[in-house]
Amino acid sequence: MRILVAPDSFKGTASASEAAAAMALGARRALTACDIAAEATVTTLPMADGGEGTAEVLASAAVARHGIPGQTITLPTTDAVGRLTEASYQLVGEEAFIDVAAATGLPAVADALDPLHADSYGTGVLIADAEARGATHIVLGLGGSASIDGGLGILAALGAAAHDSRGYALPKGGAPLVNLDTIDTAQLNMKAALLDYTLVADTRAVPIQAATMYGPQKGAEGEQVALLAGAMLQLCEVTGTDAHAEFMGAAGGIPIALSWLSRTLWGTDEHCSIVPGGHYVADKLGLPARLTETDLLITGEGCFDEQSLTGKVVGTLAELTAEGTAGSPTLGVITGSATVAPPEGALLHELDSDSHSEVAAQISAATERLVTEFIQSTTG
Repeated sequence: MRILVAPDSFKGTASASEAAAAMALGARRALTACDIAAEATVTTLPMADGGEGTAEVLASAAVARHGIPGQTITLPTTDAVGRLTEASYQLVGEEAFIDVAAATGLPAVADALDPLHADSYGTGVLIADAEARGATHIVLGLGGSASIDGGLGILAALGAAAHDSRGYALPKGGAPLVNLDTIDTAQLNMKAALLDYTLVADTRAVPIQAATMYGPQKGAEGEQVALLAGAMLQLCEVTGTDAHAEFMGAAGGIPIALSWLSRTLWGTDEHCSIVPGGHYVADKLGLPARLTETDLLITGEGCFDEQSLTGKVVGTLAELTAEGTAGSPTLGVITGSATVAPPEGALLHELDSDSHSEVAAQISAATERLVTEFIQSTTG
């Protein structure tokens, strides 16, 4: 029996690597209890979908692929509401792997949500630093942002400035963009702006959904949502962005500004690509090929809900197992809570909400139950 463990992070409680280790422990316990451990293998492959932890997963894959060491770079920057903080990114050769969540993440500003004026400036600081250290390609994980500024904060960190029709500089954040007229690039850090960018999206949201779908979780209410939606539409108008384009609403609209900047400087869209996170990470990890040698694929996340099957890790793996032949592996899902039914044929086990154990122990126990169920179903 061949088991592959490929979870996402359990937001705020376990990284993808920690969850994978806990699942592997639970799987081995089940195999031992069923007396088949000697003829079974358990392999871990932490996953991501563009959200928190994507940079670490992709950097590890790049190190393995190229056979060169990577570096974790930590430096001072600002969080989404402008407070001084530290954030890290990964540098492997000339590739920099950065999570928007590292500097502009939601958990860091949960005590001071400011949806109208939060910005992505801190992420721009990381990008500029990566270029100064020799990076020529930025892989940017878009999930988990606390801002809805269309990426203008990043542009500001690279030297661009947003102006209204009178030529005055706009204040930071998304709300002022309702008055956006031009973006001045005279003081632009050209070396950083001319890098190749791969934007790894964990949602297919269109620009307006940066406000309507994700605004409330960033603190936006009522008229604020409408104001931010109008700001995204105005940004699309100024940058010539299709207001109905999928992925452009990811991370508070960051792809809008970065794709516009790259297109403006290069005269083509070839240097800034936007990719669906789950499939991009799966391909970089070589996961599709591994599935042909797998009997049970176990994944998981903190909450399994209606968004889980729309580009997230679980949804991506469900698609990959469904795309295969009759020999495709069975999909197993471990989650803290489930509000929707799992994909057809999948096994789902929730963590024991009444348990006082640490999350890792709960993940192990749930995985042990799932693997036991799978063994019993295959052995009759």
